[in-house]
Amino acid sequence: MKIRVGFGYDVHRLVEGRELWLGGIRLDHEKGLLGHSDADVLIHAICDALLGAANMRDIGYHFPDTAGEFKNIDSKILLQRTVALIAAKGYRVGNIDATVCAERPKLKARIPEMQEVLAGVMGIDADEVSIKATTTEKLGFTGREEGMSAYATVLIEKGESC
Repeated sequence: MKIRVGFGYDVHRLVEGRELWLGGIRLDHEKGLLGHSDADVLIHAICDALLGAANMRDIGYHFPDTAGEFKNIDSKILLQRTVALIAAKGYRVGNIDATVCAERPKLKARIPEMQEVLAGVMGIDADEVSIKATTTEKLGFTGREEGMSAYATVLIEKGESC
């Protein structure tokens, strides 16, 4: 079996008048993330990590923000398509380890739901999706609640059983 790892990072600005989508679920918050799609910063970081692990460039290459077909798209669709892209090269998702950086809203209670949703989209067990949340102790753009960021590390596998 061949294994590869990938790393992804994404950031989006918080603005009024947008829904907040994170980890494939809608969260109640007075601001949402700004982007061409639904701006789910966690899913975008995971997509970049998966694509990087498979040496397939990045999310912007496959799903450009200049393409009308991706305007306001549900990022779960982008994740599903990303999994299909790496599968076309013979890879499957092994596991995900991700961290969301946000001052608010507090995410701990919603993480199990995010794990279930993301696992379902990727066709893996929820135990293979680790999501952590942290703040930046009021430092930087995240600390000032101007935006959120996410980091993801993934393992993908290729082999006879994949």
